[in-house]
Amino acid sequence: MRRIVILAVSTAILACGGQAPEESGRLRVVATTTIVGDLVRTIGGSEVQLEVLMGPGVDPHLYKASAGDVRRMSSAEAIFYNGLHLEGKMTEVLQRMGERGVTTVAVGECLPADELITSAAFSGLHDPHVWFDVGLWAQATHCVADALAELVPAHADAFRNRAQAYNDELMEFDGWVRGRAGDLEPEQRVLVTAHDAFSYFGRAYNFEVFGLLGVSTASEAGTSDVKELAHFIAERRVPAIFVETSVPPRYVQALKEAVEAQGFAVEIGGTLYSDSLGDPGTPAGTYVGTVRANVETIVTALAVEQ
Repeated sequence: MRRIVILAVSTAILACGGQAPEESGRLRVVATTTIVGDLVRTIGGSEVQLEVLMGPGVDPHLYKASAGDVRRMSSAEAIFYNGLHLEGKMTEVLQRMGERGVTTVAVGECLPADELITSAAFSGLHDPHVWFDVGLWAQATHCVADALAELVPAHADAFRNRAQAYNDELMEFDGWVRGRAGDLEPEQRVLVTAHDAFSYFGRAYNFEVFGLLGVSTASEAGTSDVKELAHFIAERRVPAIFVETSVPPRYVQALKEAVEAQGFAVEIGGTLYSDSLGDPGTPAGTYVGTVRANVETIVTALAVEQ
C-alpha cells in the first residue's frame, strides 16, 4: 500500500500567517533535487509554482541549505525531497520546516519498504538512489499526486490523471531500458562508477555494480579500496569505467591509473548522471532523458570486446 510521508499538514500554513493554496493561486512548492523536481513538475503541471534548490551536477549528499534556500522553503506551502538520507546535511532544516507548518513529503520513503535496498556500507540504512530502477520510481508518481491532491483538492483529478499517464510512460520506458541492457551479454554487464549510486539499476537490469566511493559521497576510498577494485577490473577485463556529473573525476582517474599499473588498459567510458539531471533544455534535462543517456553511454562503452 502506498503511504505518503507528510510531517505537517497544509492547514497549519494558516497558523503561520500564510494563505491557503486556493487563495494564493498556484501552489508554491520547493523540491530539493532536479530529479524530484522533474517528478513534481510533470504531475503538478500549471497548478504548481515550483522552485528547485539544487541545480544540475550538484551533489545532494554534501549539499547544505543556504540562507536563501531557507527563505524559499519557509515561504513554500510544500517541500518535496527524496528522503532516505539522500539530503543528509539538510535533515535538520527539513525537520524545522515541518515544525513551522510547511508540508514536507519524502518521495523515496513513499515506496514499499520491502523494495528498498539496505546498504551495510551506509550504516545499515536504505540506499536512497531509488530512481535508477525506473519501474520502482514509477510508483512514486502516485505518492506525489496524492500529496498534491490533499493540498489542493480542487485539482485532485488533474494531479492523479497526470500521475497515471506518467506512470504508464515510465513502465513502457522501463521495458526499453531492459531491452537495451539485453544488448549486452550477461558477462559484459559490469558497471564500475565513482560512487555506489547504481545498486537499484543493477538489481533491476541485471548488472554487477561497483562504486569506488560508498553510497554517500561523504565517504572516502582508501588506497586498499582502489587497489582491490583495480585488481577486479583487470582480472575481469572490464573495458570501461565511468565518471559521474556530481563527483569529481579524480577518483575514477586514480582508479584507471591503478588498473593500468596492473597491465590492463581500461577506458573511461563516459560521464553518467548520478544524483542530478542534465542541464535544462538538453536531452538529459528530464528524468527519462537522463536515464536514456546513461543507458546508451553504459551499453556503448561495455559492448567493446577485450
